[in-house]
Amino acid sequence: MTKEKKKKNHVPVRLNALFLAVFFLFSVLIFRLGYVQIVQGEEYHRSADKKENVTARLDAPRGKMFDTQDRVVVDNKPLYSITYTRTQKTSAEDRQAIAKKLAGYIQKDTKSVTERDKKDYFIFLNKKEVESRISLKEKKGLSDDAYYNLMLDRITKKDLKSFTPHQIKVLAIKREMDRGYALTPQRIKIGATQKEIAAISEHLAELPGVDIKPDAKRDYPYGDTFKALFGQVKQIPQSKMDYYVSRGNERNDLVGTSFLEQQYESLLRGQKSKMKFVTDKSGNPVGDPVEVDGSRGKDLILTLNMQLQQKVEQVIEKELKQAKSGGSAYANRDLTSAYVVMLNPENGEVLSMAGKEYDKKTGKYKNAPFGTVYNSFAMGSAVKGATVLTGLQQGAITPNTHFYDAPLTFGDGRKMKSHESLGSIGPVKALEASSNVYMWNIAMKLAGYDYSHKRYIDRHVDQAFKTLRDSYSQFGLGVPTGIDLPSEATGYNTGVSDQLAQAMFFAIGQFDTYTPLQMAQYVSTIANNGYRMQPHLLKEVREPSVQPGKMGKLVYKFEPNVMNKIEMKQEYLDVVHQGFRQVMVGSKGTAAAYFKHKSYNPAGKTGTAEVDKKSRLNNKTLIGYAPYDHPEVAFAVVVPNVREGSLNNEIGAAALDEYFKLKKDGNKKN
Repeated sequence: MTKEKKKKNHVPVRLNALFLAVFFLFSVLIFRLGYVQIVQGEEYHRSADKKENVTARLDAPRGKMFDTQDRVVVDNKPLYSITYTRTQKTSAEDRQAIAKKLAGYIQKDTKSVTERDKKDYFIFLNKKEVESRISLKEKKGLSDDAYYNLMLDRITKKDLKSFTPHQIKVLAIKREMDRGYALTPQRIKIGATQKEIAAISEHLAELPGVDIKPDAKRDYPYGDTFKALFGQVKQIPQSKMDYYVSRGNERNDLVGTSFLEQQYESLLRGQKSKMKFVTDKSGNPVGDPVEVDGSRGKDLILTLNMQLQQKVEQVIEKELKQAKSGGSAYANRDLTSAYVVMLNPENGEVLSMAGKEYDKKTGKYKNAPFGTVYNSFAMGSAVKGATVLTGLQQGAITPNTHFYDAPLTFGDGRKMKSHESLGSIGPVKALEASSNVYMWNIAMKLAGYDYSHKRYIDRHVDQAFKTLRDSYSQFGLGVPTGIDLPSEATGYNTGVSDQLAQAMFFAIGQFDTYTPLQMAQYVSTIANNGYRMQPHLLKEVREPSVQPGKMGKLVYKFEPNVMNKIEMKQEYLDVVHQGFRQVMVGSKGTAAAYFKHKSYNPAGKTGTAEVDKKSRLNNKTLIGYAPYDHPEVAFAVVVPNVREGSLNNEIGAAALDEYFKLKKDGNKKN
């Protein structure tokens, strides 16, 4: 066979092999395609319809709060909550059916159910009947919202009264279920009882979406002590929904809604645990979720001394009860409240903010620490330290200026006087004996009035108001103190008058009003030689503790903040220091009877502001600091509506006694 013939025979063999290989590969491909489409097609179809959702579960426990001695004052109490998680296809009718079943297994508070809730529910249950009350003519041209509002208007009081207590309970449960969002557990009841847990566990199969989950509730080891200012944790108020959602919250989150819980929400809020769901196109879960653990919020160390807080509350209540039950003709039957604030003047730390208010319903006194920040009063002579310093700074007086304290008479026949005629006195004696006449002379000087000739040299009464008010504000009177709470009252600015007498009343604390906290900051500024410190309740922020009895890692420490420094000669401040000390120990001292023998050497100023002359009601006040030569505590006492007595001094002395007693005892932990 020739070489050429052999070559021709070899080519078809190779082609046949190639064709055979291609045929084999196509057969495998077709077989695989058939297997995928026929055998695994349904599975892949489901996979193509799947998507992954990451949905927040329940909030993680919030951070705890501790006092300055590391005592737990706000804790988390473990409990169980009944929750409901709906799918995207769950209808209102589905939720109604589940709510009716749940109502048979749990108790639900209905106090928060509003009239609008009842109207909406009545429409839900009786839509056709309510629609029949609206004529076609009335309905014509109305938008959906306007039509619904008209339906609401057609619901009568009789309709609302037709609800049974059981129906209202169902409504309360359904209302919580309606607030939830798809695949997000919504709390129906926080703190389920063992009986409720057992009943629901037994019937979970007939309660789709209902679950029992571990949860936590705020717990207060010291009961009502300072509880009001710790604040509340609730679901996001509708009015603030947009704010919280924009910050990453979910609509059904629990957040701090007042005071410290609100102020430090971003710190106290825990890192949520999460559940990763796999859902189909309809949003229904496929398979079991994968849980990702969260973490507790950060812990707050407060400046508050809880033992001192309790002691001061006890002092206030004891003195109020004794004064209110007095048997004299002018017994303090109108006496209903008293407030005390104690600060560290050097750094602004709040040591105690205590208040007591009489509750007519219970016939008992309740803790009302918020009154120290949000209630304002005319404070009387306690502001005279600021008046003297204003006069010195403005050149109206010098440390050696004397005025003759005797009744002042004016052209219209008015007579204005101090509680007693004191003769020729300087600023120190004026503070000691609480001379009104001396302060009035300062006001007249500032207003350009020459009393000796009964005429104006250069009339500027309005400027006297501005000068006094601007000066007072440097001490924290009439302006925000800066305390770390969501808001605070700043007192009432009575405006400006062109009457000289009103400027004179301003100078003795009977014109504008101030809060007890403002008074404490004012006297702290004097104690601190003109440095006005920001009062604050937060001392430190720490990571959650991992070992019982030990604090977590330090994250943040509050640094004392000087809000302003009063540019004033030290000799002027020393005048007031001397005057305030004489108030407590001098022969004419208005508080000497209560403080002159105290070993902690206090300084301060009393005040009385007339509230109702006919009823003989006055606001009694006391401000001060101790020891006077090296102040470590400054305080303010305010007792509104006092008929007689020195309740301000009694409360102030007892509160200071408790402070120094605790210091001596070393603040032993409970």
